[in-house]
Amino acid sequence: MKLKELKNKKILILGLGQEGISSYSFLRKLYPEKRIGLADQLNLNKLNKNLQVEISKDKNLNLHLGKNYLNALSQYQIIIKSPGISPFLPQIKKSKDKITSQTRIFFDNCPGMIIGITGTKGKSTSASLIYQTLKEGGFDVSLMGNIGNPALLLLPKAKKKMIFVYELSSHQLYDLEKSPNIAVLLNIFREHLDYYQNFEQYVQAKEKITLFQTKEDYFIYNPSLDLSRKIAQKTKAQKLHFSLNDYHQPGCFLKNQTIFYRSDSQEEKIVETKVISLEGEFNLLNIMPTITIGKLFNIPNKKIVKAIKKFKPLEHRLERMGTYREITFYNDSLSTIPEATIKAIDALADKVGTVILGGYERNQNYNQLARKILDSQIKTIILFPTTGERIWQTINKQKEKGDSLPKHFFANNMEEAVRLTYQHTPKGKICLLSPAAPSFNLFKDYKERGNLFKKFVKKRLGS
Repeated sequence: MKLKELKNKKILILGLGQEGISSYSFLRKLYPEKRIGLADQLNLNKLNKNLQVEISKDKNLNLHLGKNYLNALSQYQIIIKSPGISPFLPQIKKSKDKITSQTRIFFDNCPGMIIGITGTKGKSTSASLIYQTLKEGGFDVSLMGNIGNPALLLLPKAKKKMIFVYELSSHQLYDLEKSPNIAVLLNIFREHLDYYQNFEQYVQAKEKITLFQTKEDYFIYNPSLDLSRKIAQKTKAQKLHFSLNDYHQPGCFLKNQTIFYRSDSQEEKIVETKVISLEGEFNLLNIMPTITIGKLFNIPNKKIVKAIKKFKPLEHRLERMGTYREITFYNDSLSTIPEATIKAIDALADKVGTVILGGYERNQNYNQLARKILDSQIKTIILFPTTGERIWQTINKQKEKGDSLPKHFFANNMEEAVRLTYQHTPKGKICLLSPAAPSFNLFKDYKERGNLFKKFVKKRLGS
């Protein structure tokens, strides 16, 4: 949808979170006098405070707030939907032909190059690394998505020579009809099954990252993963690999604790893992697309390595907080699936003494995580509702002859959980917050969960 198509249409912004607010700001700057509809399930006094102020000043608004907010859809010709609102609601499905999104508008109107990054886990880290590397290489680059700027706020200043690194969630990809010029697919695990009707729908959303690419584009993926390999078979783009194994194809691989890059003509040593500050093999996989894109843009190896060396773990992503009362604490609150928690435990190895698990129920399979805990040196687990009880039951079911069960405690809030870690984590060991579940039953989001963890750890509870 081109911007000129918006001018004479009745437009509704559906969902007034961060993205919806930025859509409103964009439209109001584009059309200062245009009448715009705003719809959200929250009432006015529950909305963002700054938005409340803007609404009070704007006389050209139609407000549709509260539980019946979806009733307004029939009154508008174009609906800009926020990604958090399910596309499977009956009212949304009925209005499907007039629904668009920030992402679709940006893709349809951006004159510059778009590098899209998606994956169940690691996309914020990878997108940030790619952005830093391109910046180090002297390019005019912007970072967008959950970790960067809202798309529409960047569109007015977008130029043909600019590069936009776009972190794309499955929700943003779901209704796309264009793919980025360079697409990165990190991984796909079972997630968001409370949003999609089945796992296949989630996979179909993810494959939009490359589905509409042409032979002029690039698709960067991990051939070690079955789903990524299947998606790669559908693309028309030029394919580049990244993996811990050497597939003898163009792209990145690991050999002798060193990341190499292979082009059609040569194999180059890029960086030794010992100088990388990000911990864990999964983070090496997050780094490899950065190297590949750096090589595509002819950035010297020294500058690529400089960007990688400077990069520090993002907040709430295996973030080393420090040592308190001889216990080292790691905040990995963004690990909302068991696969991510397993990788965090692997990264820290036998140093982990306590792990904090559990949260909102999304019907994940915890068998492999239970086995990992039983095979590890973890002595204590602290469990949040609702999934905490099921994780403990799974550990008991997985127990075999010779396995010793860790001590376990149930906690109903973060202060209680941290107090238990100080009481039961051996000196010299690690306490890891890596819940393997979303946060929504006890906390607003993963950020609040991680920030509360840091707050109470620094209080040295029980000392």
